Parts: sequence; C-alpha cells; structure tokens
Amino acid sequence: MIPATLLERASRRLVTVDRSARLVDAAQAFDRPETLLIIVCDESGVLRGVVSRTDIVARISHCTGCSCTESVQAAMTAEVESCTPSESLDDIWARMKRTGFMHLPVVDGAGGPLGVLAARDVLVALLADREHEETLLMDYVTGIGYR
Repeated sequence: MIPATLLERASRRLVTVDRSARLVDAAQAFDRPETLLIIVCDESGVLRGVVSRTDIVARISHCTGCSCTESVQAAMTAEVESCTPSESLDDIWARMKRTGFMHLPVVDGAGGPLGVLAARDVLVALLADREHEETLLMDYVTGIGYR
C-alpha cells in the first residue's frame, strides 16, 4: 500500500488537462518545478494518456513554436502504466524497473488521476522500510528490549 505521505506528495504533482487542450497551453504547466508529467483526461475525468516535457518539445519543434495549435492528444502517450494506492511499493518499483518509467500516475478504481508518483520517492520509502526492518532484526538478535 502506498503510504499517505507519498500519496500526498504525488497529489501535489498532479496536473491534468483535457485531451482537446492545445499543446502550448499544456506546456505552461511545466513552469511549476513539481510538475513531472501531465495527465491527459477525457471529458469524464478518466486518464487517457500522459505528456512529458520531451513529448512537448518534440512536437512544438516541428510546428511554429508558441503559435502551435496542435492538441495534447496528438502528442500524448496513450498506453500508460499506472498504479493504485492499494498496490505495494515493491510491486510499483518492479513495474518502474520493468518499464523504465521514472514517474507513474496514481489512479483510483475508476481510472481517475490522484497524483504522480516519482521513482525517487518510491526508492526512499523502500530504503527507509528496509532500514527499519534491519534495526528491528539487529535489536532482536542482540536481545535489546527483550527480557
């Protein structure tokens, strides 16, 4: 299960746009330093794709820059890997390693976006958990706190 602190951090990174939005309008969301990925939603608010900085730069460089009228849908990646709050961090990390994605959208059961989870956050949480387990094991082996 994704810890509440990670979910809160992921939700602060959430930026959504409608798939009919102009690409240059979506690009402005990257002015915020916490924006890692833009979630593209349909009219009902369900995740339909993602757009990264690289996607935007690649598309805008082929048209006329800031006057580009291309839609977000033309630049988005439609086949999206995502995760849910009920998944374990180990499973999420395994998916990130397998796919090579550094950021995963977090979605609810209906496919609505809740946030964007970064690989760094997952690794820090997994490392903290392992260090805690190691400390407990060491305390057990050395008899600290047990009589």
